Amino acid sequence: MTAIPGLGERPFHRNFTLSITKALGDQLAAGLEELTPAPLADEHIDQLEERAGVYQLYLNGDFVYVGKADKSLQARLRNHLKKISGRRGITLDEITFSCLYVAEDFSALAPEQLLINHHKGQGDIPWNNNGFGNRDPGRQRDHTILKGSHFDALYPIDLERPVKGLAAGTMTLHALMAAVKAGLPYTFRYASVPDHRGITVTVPHAEPTADSVFRLISAAVPQQWQITALMGYVIMYRESPTEYESAWRYYRDGQAIEGTPQQAPEEEGDSTSETGE
Repeated sequence: MTAIPGLGERPFHRNFTLSITKALGDQLAAGLEELTPAPLADEHIDQLEERAGVYQLYLNGDFVYVGKADKSLQARLRNHLKKISGRRGITLDEITFSCLYVAEDFSALAPEQLLINHHKGQGDIPWNNNGFGNRDPGRQRDHTILKGSHFDALYPIDLERPVKGLAAGTMTLHALMAAVKAGLPYTFRYASVPDHRGITVTVPHAEPTADSVFRLISAAVPQQWQITALMGYVIMYRESPTEYESAWRYYRDGQAIEGTPQQAPEEEGDSTSETGE
């Protein structure tokens, strides 16, 4: 650029770039900073409006996750409450949240990504891009080896968790599987067993642990079937005996067999994230 003689060394023209998205991200972050995080509990989630918005999660006061809800902050945060309640190594007492309502048309600007970009400029957000927001990854990902920093590796599912709502008594395998799927705070994905409406299983008492129910189910199904507890969810298929590198327990013929989960190097493995609804 050319300076005009007598006017010093400053140029008299240059390009100007306005980063609207950065400004929006900064304003969202500032708005959340003004709030006092509340415990992630039903009594606080119930006070939220059924609206779209963005939110942040904190673990023992440390900021760990940015997310969005395209339709309902209540529903999205309840999903997180349910997920964390079924994990080992973490409790809901350690988790707090804050949130902002945003207009529905604003969601097209991906407000959670604006917040992620803002915070990543100041350091990492540990639960973003490490699997926390993921739902069931699908059959094609069951053999994925997880990194040690993945949410499921840090906080694996709790098989001692009671199956909520499961009553004592004799029922068909079909009814039992559906009740277990509905009563656990993590995914239980399974293929249909032949004659699943004709096989009966007796549940000895109400709300047994997932571990005890999976032993009952594995004893009732044909020998070719196995239940596999992966780090973040449970599956059942006609594939016994099949080994999974991220499995930590198998159920075959009514018995539990311990596995040894492997870990991928930090530069490899699964690192997907899902923050929307």
